[in-house]
Amino acid sequence: MSEQDDEPARSASTVTGRLQQLASSDLFSPVQWRRRILFWGGAVLVGLAAIGFARAADWAFEVFHGVVTHNRLWAFLITPVTFALLAWLTEGALRPTRGSGIPQAIAALKIEDEGFRQSLLSLRVAIGKMALTLAALLGGASVGREGPTVHVGAGLLYSLGRRFGFAEPAAAGRFILAGAAAGLAAAFNTPLAGIVFAIEEMSGSFEHRMSGILLTAVFVAGLVSLGILGNYAYFGHFDIGLPLGKAWWAVLATGIVCGLAGGLFARLILPHDTGFRGFVGRLRARQPIVFAAACGLALVLLSQLTHTGLYGTGYAQAKDILEGHTGTVTSFGVLKFLGNIASYWAGIPGGIFSPALAVGAGLGNNLCAILPGVDPSAVVLLAMAAYLSGVTQAPLTATVISMELTANQQMVLPIMATCLLARATSSLLSRKPVYRALADKLIEGYERELARRAAESSPDDEETAHAAWTESPMVEDPATPLPPADQPPHPSDSPTDQRPS
Repeated sequence: MSEQDDEPARSASTVTGRLQQLASSDLFSPVQWRRRILFWGGAVLVGLAAIGFARAADWAFEVFHGVVTHNRLWAFLITPVTFALLAWLTEGALRPTRGSGIPQAIAALKIEDEGFRQSLLSLRVAIGKMALTLAALLGGASVGREGPTVHVGAGLLYSLGRRFGFAEPAAAGRFILAGAAAGLAAAFNTPLAGIVFAIEEMSGSFEHRMSGILLTAVFVAGLVSLGILGNYAYFGHFDIGLPLGKAWWAVLATGIVCGLAGGLFARLILPHDTGFRGFVGRLRARQPIVFAAACGLALVLLSQLTHTGLYGTGYAQAKDILEGHTGTVTSFGVLKFLGNIASYWAGIPGGIFSPALAVGAGLGNNLCAILPGVDPSAVVLLAMAAYLSGVTQAPLTATVISMELTANQQMVLPIMATCLLARATSSLLSRKPVYRALADKLIEGYERELARRAAESSPDDEETAHAAWTESPMVEDPATPLPPADQPPHPSDSPTDQRPS
């Protein structure tokens, strides 16, 4: 056969090889397409769940608000009983629903054990998280829905991936991360914040392979939110700015004051085994239901004695302060801070994002008095961002959330500077970011349980011991102490310094 006769055969072989190579690429891989469809479908579910959850949360709090507006004394019955009931419900199988839910998602991302992940992110836990958070708002608790939405988003995508064959640890981790990012994006209608949150808070690093997955999940969840709720900003549109010059003293003031306040809050809610915090932790461990009722009563007393609405997320008060309305009590920021502490100590389900923004708005309102000549709305916005950054020690997330919540691009540089300063000052009181510290506590509990069961079992039963720990999983619990090394030493850890957790 001549060389000319071989040419068509070689060309056909080359084309066939290229087609086979193209067919085996990620673009046309059946496995990859199955994964993409799951991500897209899961992101739609997360978006719908976030919207439904948000509307139900608004309704739940409106019911409570209507009752206490008619007769404020009803709060003395409703709130303590609700706190006690939630504490009782979360002592058993619904224990993983406690707290904000973000630490559970972070811990599940770090530990690749399927039993551990299932105990924190199962559909039962996700549904329970939503139901109990709604119950908390129905009882007037000072909690938010954004952290629980992150938990639910991570749980939905993880369960979906596991159901359709993506149970391999690395693959499941991608579903968890994408679900958490989509949850935050849909909760606040802040797509960019969802991406930044996943990188800064959830994973702690950026992986090029994950960029497409995250972008797709957040885009789809955001599209669902946009299609149903419209193009809106959480607090509305604010055309404010902070010109260079003396006005930038506001950056210094809000960064230091609100950063320290955020660090103090984080320090208060992190467990400790000594001082007043240790005492409160042990008290709660001995009588969790009674202690939760007492926390509910404390919230009611704070609200009643000061004639301040400390219940719920604090969204309405924060929006009023941001818009310059003068009807909010001057001490709202400090009182809301205490109300958030009482609600968190109770150990009930609920997040801290929205209540943190409300505290920041209240503190910013106070700082306006020492910053004459500066736009009050600008000071309040900086304070909200600074306090959120101080609590979470995630300055990029706080910056982007604050920008997207107010649809304001002019304040990007002062907000970023404020958040970075707040993060630095916060670390003086709380060395480890609060969500990561709580996630590490979950992981420590898991590892202790594994070690205990392994010690009680023979070497042949080690695998059984590894799986059996899920019968009594450790979850986020403000009462369980951490070793002192996990917290910076502080000279004021005494019974007069109220920093328990």
